[in-house]
This record gives sequence, structure tokens and C-alpha cells, in this order.
Amino acid sequence: MKRFRIKAKKSHKALALLAWFLLTAMIPNLVLVGTEHYCGWSILAGLLMPLGFYMIAGSCIRRTGAPVLLMVWVMVLCAFQIVLLYLFGNSIIATDMFINVLTTNPGEASELLANISPAIAIVVFIYGPTLLYAVYATHKRYRITRRMRRIVVYSGLALFAAGAIMLIPARLTGHRQVFLKEVFPANVLYNLKLCFSEQSRIGHYAETSAGFTYNASRKDNPNKREIYVYMIGEAARASSWQMFGYERATNPLLSRRNDIYLFRNVLTQSNTTHKSVPLFLSSVCAENRAEIYNRKGLAELFSETGFKTYFISNQQPQGAMVDLLANEADERIYIGAPRYDLQLLSMMRRIIESDDDADLLFILHCYGSHFSYNERYPREFAAFVPDENADITKANVQTIINAYDNSIVYTDTVINGIIDYLASLDACSSLLYCSDHGEDILDDARGRFLHASPTVTYYQIHVPGLVWFSNDYLHRYPERAVAAKSNEWAATTTHSMFHTIADLASIASDYVDESVSLVSGNFDKTAPRYYLNDHNEAVPYDAGIGLNAHDMEQFAAHGITMP
Repeated sequence: MKRFRIKAKKSHKALALLAWFLLTAMIPNLVLVGTEHYCGWSILAGLLMPLGFYMIAGSCIRRTGAPVLLMVWVMVLCAFQIVLLYLFGNSIIATDMFINVLTTNPGEASELLANISPAIAIVVFIYGPTLLYAVYATHKRYRITRRMRRIVVYSGLALFAAGAIMLIPARLTGHRQVFLKEVFPANVLYNLKLCFSEQSRIGHYAETSAGFTYNASRKDNPNKREIYVYMIGEAARASSWQMFGYERATNPLLSRRNDIYLFRNVLTQSNTTHKSVPLFLSSVCAENRAEIYNRKGLAELFSETGFKTYFISNQQPQGAMVDLLANEADERIYIGAPRYDLQLLSMMRRIIESDDDADLLFILHCYGSHFSYNERYPREFAAFVPDENADITKANVQTIINAYDNSIVYTDTVINGIIDYLASLDACSSLLYCSDHGEDILDDARGRFLHASPTVTYYQIHVPGLVWFSNDYLHRYPERAVAAKSNEWAATTTHSMFHTIADLASIASDYVDESVSLVSGNFDKTAPRYYLNDHNEAVPYDAGIGLNAHDMEQFAAHGITMP
């Protein structure tokens, strides 16, 4: 009798572990029901199929602790999903999220983790005890009775089958690929597969682009040394720039200049650095993005016409596509700590003063406004305080905004300093700046933070752009300044930047399109704009990328009419 009671007690504890595992594993599914715009059939499938699967998997072995431990991958995905929901408020773990994990250096990751302690505490509180209890149950050999195990397995099969049947009406209502796109964790595993496929294509870039040539030539020669600076900003959003209507003085230096031409209506093609920056460095656009693996980049274009090219980055190599395109430059320089962007100017100055003959292209990859914001500038640029590191919560939003705005003030100093230095040289020169994407900073009721979320906001996609010309350049090409002024409000995307810098240098190629250049009088102001979504599909900006009424109000407030 005593042995029977001990056996029953162990069985009850095994069932308790299984029930706790089912509850914790289903948390993301339950939350996603409220955050995603799924149809009713998709919701049922997204609840029944995972629950059925977990019931089957959790009872496939009599010793319940063992299968729960084998499902640790589910708990890892659940924890990741909960953290992303904390940051973004919605959406599943996207393909871009996995690529970000693979390409983000440890320093950047630690900066973020240090400021999302509430989210980390939540997932540790939920899944830590589950794993500890599973280890303990395995050690104590807690088992479910055969009868109860059969009930759980058959019930799981029934639930899974019922959920699978829900896929049929979901598909009939127009929701395609419901299982791969709307059922957690199947959709996350599908995105993980896409991530590895993308990384494989990056790994074969040297082979697929080996025979490519721009067949480039120079349309004109100003008979003077030429220096072009192509600045790629990081996470700078137009809404936080004084020159783009922000109420704070975040551009105290540039706003005083009368020799800068702004591009006020530029939208990024991607809210992720690992996709956006390569598009800055390539002639391809969102619509034909797959071609990026078959073509070489901007440095190759300029090299073919006799320029000496430099890629100077304040970010570290990340094993992403940007590194491969950077490697095509004649020289690549990665700046070390403290990695403030004025170091880019110091490096430029050293190169120019050591070689006073060659025509030069500088591609400057800034650190800009990358989180943690208060690490991006020296203390003397803290115009707005307090600005210390703080947990990402509504209570700390003003401190976070202060730090972000200070990073924009510092970017203002960097751009102004480079312009002043170029203006002091006896050269035909120009500077083109644009940010890779914007940033959410807990701006509205959505509580969104950072960038790279699967669904976007106004703050993530409206980016600042500008161009400057030296006096020698203006004397030679006054029509380009006229065109830049006329294109101040032209509706475009970051795709224009590659073609604009090529046009600035008077480079001709079948892959350079004047109708996309913002310094060309032939700029096509009627061309549609596309965004590259998480599955690398080019979609119109008004179709399914997550914009809502508040976003449209922000576009309108900044003078931008969306299609």
C-alpha cells in the first residue's frame, strides 16, 4: 500500500510538471492572439496545434522530466519571443531577428541586455523553475501512469488534428501559409530556416559575383582633384532632427549653414542594418534585392573609374553582407574604442594629407545613434540631461530621449566638421549623408523601442538625407545644386543614395540610373516606393508593413504624402 501511495504521489508530481510546462510553453501563443491581426480560424489553429504537440511531446516518455528537458528549444524560443514582445509590442521572431543575433557583436548585445532587465527577469522567472523542476523530476524518476499517459497523448492528437482542420477555412478566407506564418513556434522555425538560407547566399557571394563588372566610365573631368564622402548614418530618424521640424536644437551647427541641401522625403528600404546598409552600397533596390549576390558594390564602381576607395567604419565587422561589399574597397579601416564618430574625420584627414594626388571616395559607416545612445558621444556633448543609462520603461522615457537627442547633436558636429574640412581643401568635393533607418523610442501607446521589428512605424522608416557641394564643385556643376534643391521634397527611398553618389562623381554605367539620382534634373518623382519585408519581399509602403493611423498623422505632420 505504501509503495502504491508513493507511486501515485510521483505520478501527480509528474503531471504537475507537465501541466506547468504546457502553461509556460503556451504563453507566447496566448499573447500573440491579442497582438496579431489573425483571423479566427488562424487563432484556433495557433492555439490547438501547439497545445496538442506539446501534450504529445511532453508525455512521449514516462519519466516526464526527460521530455520536458528535451523541449528546452521550445522554452528558448518562448523566452526570445517574450523579450521581443516586451520591446516591440507585437510580431513573431522574424528572420531579421535571427540574422541580427548572428551579426550583432557581443558589446552591442550586452548594451541592450543591460537595459531590458525587466524582460530578462520575466523569462527567467517563467522558464527557470520549469527547467529546474524538470531536472529534479528526472533525478527522482517521476512518472506518469500508463493510463494517464494514454489520455494525454490521445487528447494531444485530437487537439492537433482539430487545429490542423482549422487551417482549411483559414486558407479559404485568404490567409495563405497559415501554419508557416501564423502558428508559433512553426513560424519561428520557418524564419530560422530562411535565416540560414540567407547566410548561405552571403557565404557564396565571392563566387556568384566573381564575373561582375560595371563597365563604368567618367562622363566628365573637372580637371581638379575629386573627393567624395558617402556617409551612412546609424539609427538617425528624421523626426529628431531640428532641420526636419523637431522642436529641440539637435542641429545647432548644420542649421546655421546655407550651403546644405536637404532631402526631406526619404524612406528606408529596410529597418535593419544588415539589409539596409548593403542596399546603400549596391545598385540594386528592394524590388530586385536578390541580385545583390550577383553584383559588386559601390567601391568597385568607383575603382573602375580610377578612384582610390576607402571604407572606414565605426562599427565592427559582423559577418554580414555589408562586410563583403566593404572588402571591395582598396582599404578598409575599422575604428576601435571609444568609437566616437569624429574619429572618422581624423582618419579621413590623415589619409588625405598623406596622399594629395589621388581622386578619393570615402565610405563612412557611422555609429551614430545606435543603442546605447549615451555611449555614442563624449560627455561634453550632453546638451540634454539627465541622459544616463536607464531601463527601457515609460518611467525613463525622457532620460532615454535626452540621450538619443544628444547622439543627434553629436552627429551634427561630425557632419559639420567633415564639411568644414572638405571646404578647406583645394578640391572638387561633395558630401552625401543619409541614415540607414530610424528608431522607435517609446513614442506612443504602442510602446515600441529600437528598430528591426517585423512591422514598422513612421519613426523607423523616415530618415534624414542631405548633400553638400564645395565651391569648386558648384562652379563646375551648378545644375546639380539646382536639381538637389528641386528634389528637396521628392518622394524616394534610400535606393537613391547609390545612384546619387555615382552621379555626383559623373560616373556612367548601365547600372547607374540618373532617374533615381537626387542631383539629377531627370529624377523620376512618380516612381513607386517599396519596402523590403522580413521575408525579403518588396511590398508597397501602404500594404501590410504595420503602419497605422498615428503613423499616417506623423507623415502628414512632416509634409509627406503616402500613397
